[in-house]
Amino acid sequence: MFSKFFTLSYTRVRRRFMRSSKTGIKWMLRNKELPLMVIASGLFTKEVHAEAKQNLDTIIKNFMAEPVTPRETLEQESEEMRVKMELMIMGIQAEFCRALEKEENEFPTKFKVDRWTRTEGGGGVTCIIQDGHVFEKAGVNISVVHGNLPPGAVAQMKSRGREFQGSTLPFYALGISSVIHPRNPYVPTIHFNYRYFEVKTDNGVHWWFGGGTDLTPYYLNEEDSTHFHSSLKKACDKHSSEFYPKFKDWCDKYFFLPHRGESRGVGGIFFDDVDYPDKEKAFQFVTSCAKAVIPSYLPLVKKHKNDGYGLQERNWQLLRRGRYVEFNLVYDRGTKFGLYTPGARYESILMSLPLTARWEYMHIPQEGSPEYKLTEVLKNPKDWV
Repeated sequence: MFSKFFTLSYTRVRRRFMRSSKTGIKWMLRNKELPLMVIASGLFTKEVHAEAKQNLDTIIKNFMAEPVTPRETLEQESEEMRVKMELMIMGIQAEFCRALEKEENEFPTKFKVDRWTRTEGGGGVTCIIQDGHVFEKAGVNISVVHGNLPPGAVAQMKSRGREFQGSTLPFYALGISSVIHPRNPYVPTIHFNYRYFEVKTDNGVHWWFGGGTDLTPYYLNEEDSTHFHSSLKKACDKHSSEFYPKFKDWCDKYFFLPHRGESRGVGGIFFDDVDYPDKEKAFQFVTSCAKAVIPSYLPLVKKHKNDGYGLQERNWQLLRRGRYVEFNLVYDRGTKFGLYTPGARYESILMSLPLTARWEYMHIPQEGSPEYKLTEVLKNPKDWV
């Protein structure tokens, strides 16, 4: 009863005051209930703050580690997009890591959690499995960094058509990035990355989202590829029927090795510089895509993790991993941005590289073989849904 009265009283004062500051002040001076309502509004504010803090503590309790941003800042700036994004990606990291750990249940392997800080500003949380039974190497990394954009990063952004006016260019960049290298050659590798940027310039604050999810099989299974793409399309279609075909095509073009004349895998979705239709809707879209990772990938792990294979399949897997390394070190934007950033966490940036890979001189798979079938699709991307 009292709580309801306090809430209504506080709302009544605030609305009248916001209509006109002069009229509002005169009204409050005439109103005899002012002391009670001021006290009530203060109690109400404290009550809401306590509830918000309790909710935040409950959310953080499920994370793999403490967020990079201090809790006090997360509470005070809860409406800032960088805070919403940090909490979202920390949640995705925890969900994905625990889902992968369950697949290691016969030979329990847990993620090593490494929370690190960056002298120049920010830090991250890197979760790694190495030499697991199912996952030879699995990395799920969070980075929340800020500072001033270095020249190399500015040059890279200019190459994409972004021009920034300003001498210092303070920035805020945060995201989640993951690459999973399974042990069994019949389980595909997955990569996903979702990120948010803010850059303060002389003309105001520029913001945008980027990201995507893509699949790299070693042996082609069309049913798996269809399932994977269908999951991503479903996530995209919640927001626009135009997103999936647009970002699927972008993915096919982005994850392409020009010197090899082939794609890295069977694609997925990829996008960058998304600042439309507005900030909140763009965030909801990115959230849907991030939440689609587990249903798109875990069924493939469960399906193939116990499939039999021999030395031939293992060697082919290592050869394909070599192509993966080539793309990441030569072409990948995220790797370049990370390496250009002062004080970068290089171990986390290079987390995407497999434990082992292989290169053979002039290796060409035999025509008609399962290995040959994969390379034909990599040279000629197809529509899966």
